[in-house]
Amino acid sequence: MAGRINDDDVKAVRDAVPIDAVVSEYLQLRNAGGGNLKGLCPFHDEKSPSFQVSPSKGLFHCFGCQEGGDTIAFVMKIDHLSFSETVERLAAQAGITLRYEEGGYNPTHQRGERIRLVEAHKIAAQFYVEQLDGPEAEIGRKFLAERGFDQSAAQHFGVGYSPAGWDHLTRYLRGKGFSDKELTLSGLSQEGRRGPIDRFRGRLMWPIRDITGEVVGFGARKLRDDDNGPKYLNTPETAIYKKSQVLYGIDLAKKEIARTSTAVVVEGYTDVMACHLAGVTTAIATCGTSFGGDHIKILRRLLMDNATAEVIFTFDGDAAGQKAALRAFEDDQKFAAETSIAITPGGMDPCELRLAEGDESVQKLVETRTPLFEFAIRQMVRRHNLETPAGRAAALDEAAPIVAGIKNVAIQHESAVQLAGILGILDTQFVVKRVAQLARWARDRGGDRGERRGGPSRASHPAPGAPAQAAPSGPALNLRSPAHRTERELLKLALQHPELVSPAFDAYGVDEFTAPPYAAVRRTIEEAGGAEQGTRDTSGYLARVREAAPDDTVRALVTELAVEAVHARAVDEVYAGMQLVQVRLRAVDRRIREVQGTMARLGGGGDQERYAAVANELWVLQQYAQSLRNQGAAAL
Repeated sequence: MAGRINDDDVKAVRDAVPIDAVVSEYLQLRNAGGGNLKGLCPFHDEKSPSFQVSPSKGLFHCFGCQEGGDTIAFVMKIDHLSFSETVERLAAQAGITLRYEEGGYNPTHQRGERIRLVEAHKIAAQFYVEQLDGPEAEIGRKFLAERGFDQSAAQHFGVGYSPAGWDHLTRYLRGKGFSDKELTLSGLSQEGRRGPIDRFRGRLMWPIRDITGEVVGFGARKLRDDDNGPKYLNTPETAIYKKSQVLYGIDLAKKEIARTSTAVVVEGYTDVMACHLAGVTTAIATCGTSFGGDHIKILRRLLMDNATAEVIFTFDGDAAGQKAALRAFEDDQKFAAETSIAITPGGMDPCELRLAEGDESVQKLVETRTPLFEFAIRQMVRRHNLETPAGRAAALDEAAPIVAGIKNVAIQHESAVQLAGILGILDTQFVVKRVAQLARWARDRGGDRGERRGGPSRASHPAPGAPAQAAPSGPALNLRSPAHRTERELLKLALQHPELVSPAFDAYGVDEFTAPPYAAVRRTIEEAGGAEQGTRDTSGYLARVREAAPDDTVRALVTELAVEAVHARAVDEVYAGMQLVQVRLRAVDRRIREVQGTMARLGGGGDQERYAAVANELWVLQQYAQSLRNQGAAAL
């Protein structure tokens, strides 16, 4: 077993890998003000961004689900890695050689399982690419050429070839130090009569990468008639490959998807290649499964659910393509983005279209898309005989509830008018009233489908079957309380700008913070060496405070306060002094009230010496309070 990773090396990894660069591999980030960035949280479904990243502090926090932490914590959670696996991955990216407290430098066999499987896939991808140049792969090169893909295209997408023998890759990876168990777990090999053999043999190979660009699986295309396997054979489900959670081409398309707020969903690997080479560089595809909820989550984090975002589905014009389009329409409500459909002419897919009519035809296909909502309505209506009153009535009964699901009244009205035209019903107002009535009934029942279109007025209700949003953890705080608001501001300053409140802050008692969660944070800062520690060790201060937290609840609140923006136009000594004074003044006023109560209980008789001492304390407190009011921070 590998020993504990050296603490200095862990710190070096944290410092070397910017958190915003890591998070940006998974979701789109935008300016949130105050030096922070924001995006849609990858850990829970939300319609507006509550996930914030502070590059200067190396922390993230979601104000919706309360997840938070540093770069290591983010990668651990989103990729389901152990601490050591995460540090090893980030260290490899940063070129840092890790040391172990027990066992020296990290040998190959000590690496975490997931890291090993990813490494095996990386080496396998290079192996397949090299094989594509060999004589045996002529059939593969011919397949690509017939579809308009030259050598540079194959290189750009990392297309390779798996030799037809039984165990070429298996023997190669064994030579690289991988065990038979690792090769089987990776899905690159499978059990044969005499041990592991190659899973992919004599096929054209497409590497499937996750959103960070790491190879996690392969798609293999049949090339020979004597191959009795399926036309396409994909990597089986493994620890690193879940077909419902990957999108082919996402690593190449993600930046353009985020920049243009547009994604084009196609059906196959060659379609993605054709689209990208034709200039539609936002194209992606599923890997052997239909487009579903997990794919939607990936896109939503890139599209940011803004009002102008659009997802365009391309399907063949045949019955199967239309059925796939209707399946996509069922998930339409899970997007805040507009969804459209582009039906390829003559049943051709984008790859065939590019080959037959050139790059411009692929671009035109995307440009001439139809709203998916309109397409679905027309498909529903087509099932009925609109030449008869009964047929029109039946079509209206099926289509009207769909239109009624639109929460934006203006768009709902316009779509109802459009529906009347599609059905050939001359009394447009009848259709409009029917749709409005259904919408009203749905609202009264509380069972509407959720708003389908409408920008800012989009419904906040989750889609049917969606998991409820996790409630924020930790004790409740009354942020309407002026005392709580000021205590929160002071703690944010102590964590984010310790130089503005030190050394005065470190003299404040835990009891000066009236909210128990804030008192716990104050105690945690004290355990970590106080705000003064932050002025001496700016890079490691927040990490020390988070490590000193007694539990995950307090640690999450520390992260939240370290990321949340300070509510001031100018964060300076004047503002910091105001917060210090307000917290101290409220504490003094509370003590004054307590002392006044003690004096009232003692009365004029009894222990005169005790009464005089209490009276003197009251006088001192009142003088101090007056000084704080008159002199501000100078009286501290």
